[in-house]
Amino acid sequence: TTVRKSSAAVVAFIPRPDRGVVRKSATMVHYARLLNVQAKRVALYAVDAQQRNFHAACALSAKVALSKFDTDVYLPYEKLQKNVETVKKRLGRPLTLSEKILYGHLDDPKNQEIERGVSYLRLRPDRVAMQDATAQMAMLQFISSGLPRVAVPSTIHCDHLIEAQVGGEQDLARAKDLNAEVYKFLSTAGAKYGVGFWKPGSGIIHQIILENYAFPGLLMIGTDSHTPNGGGLGGLCIGVGGADAVDVMA
Repeated sequence: TTVRKSSAAVVAFIPRPDRGVVRKSATMVHYARLLNVQAKRVALYAVDAQQRNFHAACALSAKVALSKFDTDVYLPYEKLQKNVETVKKRLGRPLTLSEKILYGHLDDPKNQEIERGVSYLRLRPDRVAMQDATAQMAMLQFISSGLPRVAVPSTIHCDHLIEAQVGGEQDLARAKDLNAEVYKFLSTAGAKYGVGFWKPGSGIIHQIILENYAFPGLLMIGTDSHTPNGGGLGGLCIGVGGADAVDVMA
């Protein structure tokens, strides 16, 4: 480096470095920054993973209500995890999400025969949902069983008997008038046997399920062909006939 002094200023003449050296230096700085960012991300991920594992462990051991309407029944995560681990050891392979939900609800995971496409599984669903058209026969069949109360949380949703003809208010009033006897039967039978009743005008059954009852890992039986909609939050919801729903309720 050569330095020249003048009355105006001190001017330094620095030899121009080789361009290749400059490029290599810039590249090294760039990769060093990338490595630093990556290291920070890994550290944050490790902390996040520890927190998630901690919260998951707490959720398994904590008592959390199945829904705000079922405060005496709790999320079955601890049981589901034990059942899944039992089945994984038996099968010796990883499980899909659907398999985890199904096998997690097995009545006897240690002794249940499990052969795809052959075995009939004995399951313990979390809940039953019925719409007003199919709930009538289902409730009559349940009453004939002689049981005092349903075995799992169950609900009736009055939406299918409302016909769209004129407008919301007029159609709802017409449905209440035409189906007054049906609604009275479903509401009183539900109250007697512990079945939740969503009156006409409460909303569509499938949206109510998503907003109030669905949760990851849920196994639900419903008396409607669109029941699988309830599995949109990581559950498994299956549509069946009224008689099959009664088998679960009893």
